[in-house]
Amino acid sequence: MTDIGHTIYLDNNATTQIDPRVLDAMLPFLTKSYANPSSTHNFGEYINKKVKKAREEITYFIKAQSNELIFTSGATEAINIAIKGVAESYSNKGKHIITASAEHKAVLDTCKDLERKGFEVTYLTVQSNGLIDLAELEKAIRLDTVLVSVMYVNNETGVIQRIKEITKLAHEKGALFMTDATQAVGKIEIDVDDLGVDLLCFSGHKMYAPKGIGALYVRNKIKLTPQIHGGGHENGLRSGTLNVPGIIALAKACEITSEEMDLNQKNISALRDKIESELLILPNTSLNGDLENRIYNTSNICFKGQDANVLIGRMKNIAVSNGSACSSAVVEPSHVLKAMGLSDDKAFASLRFSLGKYNSIEDIETVISKIKELTQPNLKYA
Repeated sequence: MTDIGHTIYLDNNATTQIDPRVLDAMLPFLTKSYANPSSTHNFGEYINKKVKKAREEITYFIKAQSNELIFTSGATEAINIAIKGVAESYSNKGKHIITASAEHKAVLDTCKDLERKGFEVTYLTVQSNGLIDLAELEKAIRLDTVLVSVMYVNNETGVIQRIKEITKLAHEKGALFMTDATQAVGKIEIDVDDLGVDLLCFSGHKMYAPKGIGALYVRNKIKLTPQIHGGGHENGLRSGTLNVPGIIALAKACEITSEEMDLNQKNISALRDKIESELLILPNTSLNGDLENRIYNTSNICFKGQDANVLIGRMKNIAVSNGSACSSAVVEPSHVLKAMGLSDDKAFASLRFSLGKYNSIEDIETVISKIKELTQPNLKYA
């Protein structure tokens, strides 16, 4: 196996490095404290208490109640459980769902599956800045609309949707509201009651916990039809032996994030601003997404006339992205950027820089220098 050596990692929206403190917290539950929390012996009951405590810590982090959280393998599973669960449970009311064209594929593909089963889905357009038009949403909601699903923070552009206003519109028309908050939880404060959302999904590996653990918040009294059967775990909504090490890790990540969120935001936003101040002054560059309503760690920049895949290939020790990691096996322009009105050429010329707490100013300066070298070889810099 070849060692890739030191990599400057600016692809934190795809996944994050596990925090050593999170790893330390979960390791005992992989080695010594390994019992099944559903077992009735003392060993199992001990683990069950640890899981219960972790659940309380995670729900406190998003200002929810402990019985409103379902553990999943990640955000994709949580999204599937939420959308399909609502669609099937409320099908007597109607079979109409609303989402946006710039959603993550986990949402879009789930909706496509429901369309094959007789449901009708309205895909809202997004404006050139990546925000949905609230007037378009209001017109789209019908008496038979059972669910509106709009992501909190876009994974490719970092654009933050006006979730409180969207939720209010959905509820005024009698529809439930779900948000994929995968890129929001761990970066900004989340208060499910303040937001008013009915369902909210997130994943541990976007916030310095390991892959394979996620969660779905389900507001009390919301009915979901289970999608995974066998054992009745998680209030009957998601059967399967709990991923105890992952749950402990997620709780620790929430604890650390709660303590360090303000500092992370200050440090990471400064690095993001450094990238943009240096790169957006170059010829033929432009920012994709709203300048104001966006998360502080993400910058999506179009380098007109370039091929993003070629640039990525030439930056051998630098990890950046040209779209979502979940669909990177398919060579096609970003559906998010296309939904915002970009041409294929501009979409293919765009790079996403997603920063994390382990990035340094030295990392950023190296990346800036390399981008300039590759995209502006004939320019001279002081």
